[in-house]
Amino acid sequence: MQRKWWTLIAVSVATFMLLLDITVVNVALPSIREDLGASFTDLQWVFDAYALSLAALVLTAGSLADRLGRRRSFAAGLVIFSGASLLCALAPNPVFLNVSRAIQGVGGAVMFAVSLALVAQEFPPGRERGTAMGIYGATIGVAVAVGPLVGGALTDSLGWEWIFYLNLPIGAAALVVTALRVNESRDPAATRIDWAGVASFSCALFLLVLALVRGNAEGWGSALIVSLFVGAVVLLGVFVVVERRVPEPMLPLGLFRRHAFTGVQLAAFAVSSSLFALFLYLTLYLQNYLGLSPFAAGVRYLPITALSFVVAPVAGLMLSRVQARLMLCAGLVAVGAGMLLMGDIQPDDSWTGLLAGFLVAGAGVGLINPVIADVAVSVVPKENSGMAAGINDTFRQVGIAVGIAVWGAIFVGRGADRVRELTAGTPLAEGARPRELIEATSSGSLPQALAALPEPARDAAQAAARAGFLDGLNVVLLLGGLVSLVGAALALWLVREDEIDREAAIDGQPAVEGRPA
Repeated sequence: MQRKWWTLIAVSVATFMLLLDITVVNVALPSIREDLGASFTDLQWVFDAYALSLAALVLTAGSLADRLGRRRSFAAGLVIFSGASLLCALAPNPVFLNVSRAIQGVGGAVMFAVSLALVAQEFPPGRERGTAMGIYGATIGVAVAVGPLVGGALTDSLGWEWIFYLNLPIGAAALVVTALRVNESRDPAATRIDWAGVASFSCALFLLVLALVRGNAEGWGSALIVSLFVGAVVLLGVFVVVERRVPEPMLPLGLFRRHAFTGVQLAAFAVSSSLFALFLYLTLYLQNYLGLSPFAAGVRYLPITALSFVVAPVAGLMLSRVQARLMLCAGLVAVGAGMLLMGDIQPDDSWTGLLAGFLVAGAGVGLINPVIADVAVSVVPKENSGMAAGINDTFRQVGIAVGIAVWGAIFVGRGADRVRELTAGTPLAEGARPRELIEATSSGSLPQALAALPEPARDAAQAAARAGFLDGLNVVLLLGGLVSLVGAALALWLVREDEIDREAAIDGQPAVEGRPA
């Protein structure tokens, strides 16, 4: 078998592991909460600790890989990610788990930053790269499809720790293939590392997400939250100044003059900050509101994941024949429409109320994943593919981290307002009690919260908490759908074929209209 296919296998196996880890964690959250005594905020940080460190370091990882060697960096990422997975499995408390998740994010940053660059260096633009990206997209679909089932089965039978032990043999297999079959490559013109950019960007992102996560608890007008937001804005300003001045910036701002480059980043951010970020809250609904087991919740995700798996390879084949902006727009519209279909959950609904939305959104995800992966590395010179892949993954992970934090703040705030309305005039409406009831419902600890109340107030508290939970969930699903639709409009407007490296003709057929021939 040719070396390029071994490269695709190594990248696909590693990507499978990365995404499997995200989807299996979804269904394990209630078990983690029960075993480790985690709060609602702790559960948010299970995702955000990983996404934050990944988003903060993926650009640096891409730049380092361009300098030190992409294969070497990819292998290092595999080792870090697998080792951190072992630490996650051994975690005795939420803090240890979330620190281990942050270390996982470091390894994930390296692998994400290099994966697309490794594929791009082996497969030329056009049909071959489209096929490779279709396989890559199908790998994403498989990971998303089997993740909830695997996570549910492992959590129910062996315990949540095994969702992390699972990464060890997968990581070892990918490491062997990488060492034996993947070519080394680097950018010979790259010499320096933009440490000032790394520091300012990472700190700005951390302060922003921390403010969003803690806003409801501390008060949005409190000195702490305002200071965090101000600090994030100032550091982002410093980051922009640094990137304009350093000779080899971590994020070359000039790339954003290319409309297609900007459009694909916004498309990645839109799908990540909407549907992918909202998977956390959909899982809390399936398990903590409807009372499904981890495995049963995983089965309910099959419609969205199966369609993503089926559509992705078809989308890869379409890349050489259909304009990227049309595929991005159609996919994001489908994702947005799917969330709008989900966003009218009623108290007596079963999980089937989500089914239509799952199907439509799943098709949209399958359509856009290969397109984003292909365009991200096809709008820059080949020697900068590591940086380009890192920028794209940064937008993906920033989208997830910020999305989880923003939706969590709106979800809890709207739910608490609803509890306050339904319990007006009673002690249940006072102080932080409404927010605590919503967080207890979300984290699966509502029975314990109700047990601490006087018996006459328990029924009213339970009814108000469940109504507030649904109100908050419906609002964030609606807003997530709107974010995806805005992303669709921006992709259609910004992405142009003449900025994308394509073959002029495929099998003797004329180039697609709008592409240079």
